[in-house]
Amino acid sequence: MDIHVDEHAQPPKKQKFYQILYVQVIFAILAGIALGHFAPDLGESLKPLGDAFIKLVKMIIAPVIFLTVCTGIAGMTNMGSVGRVTGKAMLYFITFSTLALIVGMVVANIIQPGKGLNIDPAQLAGDKVATYVEKAHDASIVDFFMNIIPKTLVSPLVAGDILQVLFVAVLFGLAIASVGEKGKPVTEFLNHLTVPVFKLVGMLMKFAPIGAFGAMAFTIGAYGISSIGNLMLLIATFYITSLLFVSVILGAVAKYNGFSIFDLIRYIKDELWLVLGTSSSEAALPTLMNKMEKAGCEKSVVGLVIPTGYSFNLDGTNIYMTMAALFIAQACNIDLSLGEQITLLLVAMISSKGAAGVTGAGFITLAATLSVVPAVPVAGMALILGIDRFMSECRALTNLVGNACATIVVARWDNALDKEVLDETLKKKA
Repeated sequence: MDIHVDEHAQPPKKQKFYQILYVQVIFAILAGIALGHFAPDLGESLKPLGDAFIKLVKMIIAPVIFLTVCTGIAGMTNMGSVGRVTGKAMLYFITFSTLALIVGMVVANIIQPGKGLNIDPAQLAGDKVATYVEKAHDASIVDFFMNIIPKTLVSPLVAGDILQVLFVAVLFGLAIASVGEKGKPVTEFLNHLTVPVFKLVGMLMKFAPIGAFGAMAFTIGAYGISSIGNLMLLIATFYITSLLFVSVILGAVAKYNGFSIFDLIRYIKDELWLVLGTSSSEAALPTLMNKMEKAGCEKSVVGLVIPTGYSFNLDGTNIYMTMAALFIAQACNIDLSLGEQITLLLVAMISSKGAAGVTGAGFITLAATLSVVPAVPVAGMALILGIDRFMSECRALTNLVGNACATIVVARWDNALDKEVLDETLKKKA
């Protein structure tokens, strides 16, 4: 039994434009920018609004993942398909995460956004980035995988760690499916529980404009539009590279698999505006899972691919990592050889998985990468600390589109995609 509750379901009478969520979020973002610019102190004080909304969404993420994955797997007839879907998803993630790292490196070598800054590494304030370096050392790849195993069966639902919730949900779903008829009452109960949980998601999304307003007012108030001026080339290069990665590379993958990446972007525009406003891709996770299921992807695939992708399929973060590392090297007039750049790439491939799911993961993974490659000073991260907030939006947006695309592709590979529903859903005008 698949339950779909669309928090944006159109009533019989067409919604007025100001009632549409993404329109409200756009106005909230613009108002936040204006307030942060003209009244920076007031804007900075509104940070709790953005933080509170993200906490509200994080509160519901664990039940959404648990219910979606459990009911999806419990309804599977072939238990081997769980491992098969996970294997295909990981193959996709590794391929495109690596491609993203390579794209970031190639573009940074061509544009050279850091060239000409002529900064002396010895004069950089290393204390500003000490916290991130400390977190990076703590986030080893072994610790990361050990942390997937929770202390108890129910502790992930309390703590909200995405991969721990996924781990328990998969095990519990397999257990329900393996007991056959005796497990059906449990599956039915979980299916019924899905209805109020997704209703709650819809209720929480109504606060999205307030969260986006507070988050954007804080960002502009705290860092100021002027603070990005001298580093605008790096920001512009990163945004353009991410746009090209989505439109060209993901666009080609989408076309090969029978859908348009631009139709997909239009379909998830609510989620993209939400991410832009809050600078957190987690804010859109519950509604993204619901939308992918509505687009014709089987519930079990959605439940396995999207939560895993949030830790392993970080295209935007990977583009940022190699680009930022080379920017720092160029700014400090450090000429990295091809061998050193390849080493940087290989280290980034591992560290991007090791610190996944940590708050501020993009910056922490960069610290982890630079601390292993001695040629580039870790203190150089102080150069981009001020603009990291402006780049985190683009990282989160690219990650979100990458995970939505991955879900459809993996579903198609596993014959778990209703192509007619997908075509009808993506072509439907908003």
